[in-house]
Amino acid sequence: MLNIAVFVSGGGTNLQALIDAQDRGEIKNGKITFVLASNENAYALERAKKAGIPSAVVNRKSYGSKAEYDRAILDVLEDKSIDLIVLAGFLSILGEELVSKYRNRIINIHPSLIPLFCGDGFYGKKVHTAVLESGVKVTGATAHFVNEITDGGAIILQKAVPVEQGDNEDILQYRVMRQAEWEILPKAVSLFCEGRIRIEGNKTYID
Repeated sequence: MLNIAVFVSGGGTNLQALIDAQDRGEIKNGKITFVLASNENAYALERAKKAGIPSAVVNRKSYGSKAEYDRAILDVLEDKSIDLIVLAGFLSILGEELVSKYRNRIINIHPSLIPLFCGDGFYGKKVHTAVLESGVKVTGATAHFVNEITDGGAIILQKAVPVEQGDNEDILQYRVMRQAEWEILPKAVSLFCEGRIRIEGNKTYID
């Protein structure tokens, strides 16, 4: 059974989707054993508490650089025997040391079909604003591994979601979460925990 740490920054809807999937038995060979928040006001901490999952806050604003923040996170994780880190709405960019230590063991969920609307500056509602301004008719979500390039790691799963007439950022964000993020993130986590993901170069293959 692999130990999963979920990193959060806000409301924790993706954390809740993972907890619910775990309760339904859909995350095979893995268990969420720890939640780390980048700020003490993240409602996700309440979700963790309600589910009986230990948590900690490592506040990004308390550290001057990514390297210092990385070191603080690594210190917190040191005695936790974490096998997989899941970034579920975690708004801080991880530094090289943490990414290197957990190479191909960090999964992120991004609210677009990578390589569109991704990279530095594309997060949260900013992604959906850009989607709506572009006029595309289809968007979606991507579960991918994390490397040193923002949203540049190997793609695990993607799911498309229609952009509908009359959408605003809030409506589109909720549709992408409900129809894509909450579905593919638990699936990607389970595939990892089952040992079914192979990485060759920057591509994944599901066994």
